[in-house]
Amino acid sequence: MAQIFRPSSNTVAPGVLVALALTPLVLGGVVWLLVWSPYSTAVGVPMNQAVPFSHQHHVGGLGIDCRYCHTGVETAAFAGVPTTRTCMTCHSQLWTEAPLLKPVRESLIANEPMRWKRVHALPDYVYFDHSIHVAKGISCVSCHGRVDRMPLVAKQETLYMRWCLDCHRHPERKLRAPGEVFDMASRDPSPEVGRQRLKAYQIQPARLLDCSLCHR
Repeated sequence: MAQIFRPSSNTVAPGVLVALALTPLVLGGVVWLLVWSPYSTAVGVPMNQAVPFSHQHHVGGLGIDCRYCHTGVETAAFAGVPTTRTCMTCHSQLWTEAPLLKPVRESLIANEPMRWKRVHALPDYVYFDHSIHVAKGISCVSCHGRVDRMPLVAKQETLYMRWCLDCHRHPERKLRAPGEVFDMASRDPSPEVGRQRLKAYQIQPARLLDCSLCHR
């Protein structure tokens, strides 16, 4: 009876079997890299805005406090974006004819808000409240990074659920003193200080893992 396979098949067959075994691993690795790549997370990728607003200049250079523009950050879930009139408080006197600021002037004349694009956008099924995080000592830097060093704002964290849970499991690692929350140069506390602040803020980490806190 004639042979079905040639002798060379003995060499090819192991290679084929190895390739078949490795294919799922390779595909899984590719998917993993894609999920965590800037293409999916947008981490480190500045977003084009109607006006290229520089936090590095306004916050780092001029020392403008976060709350001047983001007025709802201490009292509401949404931190808010500055109105055109907020921008024009200064720019009615400074750089009044700058071509870069033409969209801002047009917005004021037309009495229509600027169309800013949200850099940190969460899915509709996720609830996030800025005010409670600020009240409990979570600084702007913990989530937004050193915006005072960013010519154009870009995400510094993925905002994936795993990242949120890392902080909810160990909030003591991020707790700032009340006066440090809006300080761009503030740093994470030592373990001992973190535990002290955990008690001072009356935070119970076990309750932070309740699904209904974020998914309502």
